[in-house]
Amino acid sequence: MSQSCFGNESNNVMEEENVAPSFGDTNIQAVQPSPESGSLSMGNDTFQSVRRKSRTKPLTVDVYTVQCNCCYKWRLIPSLQKYEEIREQIIENPFMCKSACEWEPGMSCDVPETISQDGTRIWALDKPKIPRPPPKWTRLVQIREEGCSQFSDVYYITPYGQTLRSSVEIQKYLENHPKFVLEGVTPSQFSFQMPTPREENYVRKRPAQSSKRKR
Repeated sequence: MSQSCFGNESNNVMEEENVAPSFGDTNIQAVQPSPESGSLSMGNDTFQSVRRKSRTKPLTVDVYTVQCNCCYKWRLIPSLQKYEEIREQIIENPFMCKSACEWEPGMSCDVPETISQDGTRIWALDKPKIPRPPPKWTRLVQIREEGCSQFSDVYYITPYGQTLRSSVEIQKYLENHPKFVLEGVTPSQFSFQMPTPREENYVRKRPAQSSKRKR
């Protein structure tokens, strides 16, 4: 599994900041492949979480974790770039504690985890195999407040600083800027798949609509 605290799962910690759409306020966000993806129920999931605070600013992720596919402990990931790399390949290359030796020498399944899911953070599940954005592009996720009809919003920031909010906008942007197409950028490198909150009631549920008209 991958969360903003990786360990075959990956997590992200978010902080509230006055920044472009992204995770916010010392929070963590986690991502976890859905059952239909064929991944294991534990390990190979990514999670993100956010600290619980009263807030008016967008939540911005600044910590990432993944869950070990062997011991199921969560491991911190040093950067968004590394998190995106692990998340993209988590099905083909399950995360193991020893993988973290790349940035934390001596890491193994025997080392206690430094972050866990508790009531102080909001955790979310990410889908696996979300492609890494093209070079110099940035993928941002903005977490909405509890009770909204949608958990988050996904944006892409172009190398020129424009914010794109949908696949349609991506397509039009590439058509108007063929330079990026010549560099190998394609629509398949973008995904607006939102993470899913671990808390069942975080997102406001829409009332069921009756199929019968009132007389």
